[in-house]
Amino acid sequence: MMETVLNVQELTKSYQNGGHILTVLDNISFSIEAGLSLSIVGPSGSGKTTLLGLCAGLDRPTSGFVELKGIRLNDLNEDARARVRNEHVGFIFQNFQLMPTLTAIENVMVPLELRREKNIRPRALELLGKVGLANRANHYPVQLSGGEQQRVSMARAFITNPGILFADEPTGNLDEEASNNVVNLLFDLNRQAGTTLVLVTHNLELAAQTNRVIKLKGGKMIADENSTAHAR
Repeated sequence: MMETVLNVQELTKSYQNGGHILTVLDNISFSIEAGLSLSIVGPSGSGKTTLLGLCAGLDRPTSGFVELKGIRLNDLNEDARARVRNEHVGFIFQNFQLMPTLTAIENVMVPLELRREKNIRPRALELLGKVGLANRANHYPVQLSGGEQQRVSMARAFITNPGILFADEPTGNLDEEASNNVVNLLFDLNRQAGTTLVLVTHNLELAAQTNRVIKLKGGKMIADENSTAHAR
């Protein structure tokens, strides 16, 4: 039986807005097993990024719960949730979130430095090689194109061998050619590492390449479908 990496049950997130309660997510439930890929799609304002943040323990739900690798995040304080993320989670963001004062290889090494691991430069260089940037290791983000910066952020995400990878609009700031390169690399790295992938995207063609597609509208889950096209 496959391990359930992420279990989300009756997840609701509301905010006080003046005298009103604004419900951003309303009673969302799903789970995903190890090694599978899942897309979360929906129009702007449907709650996609909020859901991703709750799944990763970046925020707390109003009600319901999230279990990540069998650990119930609701029960943990912020420091403990950060430890769970550092141990089990990789992130790829739309705006890359590279540190501008660090070179490409130094950015990739950051997660392992936070773990105080040793002899990490060779591993970082190997991953930069896998994303086709071994020759750009000593360049700073400002010296790299958008597509190259996103590939650096992918190498950084995979260097910890995460159990689950959260990608928030990973192609949102890229042109079509760079997007295609990033998508192909993302699925290749994911397959090699056996990582569980949860992807937020507006791009329905990209979503169709994951095993499953969850559709949100107005904070509610309106569909949870197995993808038929190009399932990898």
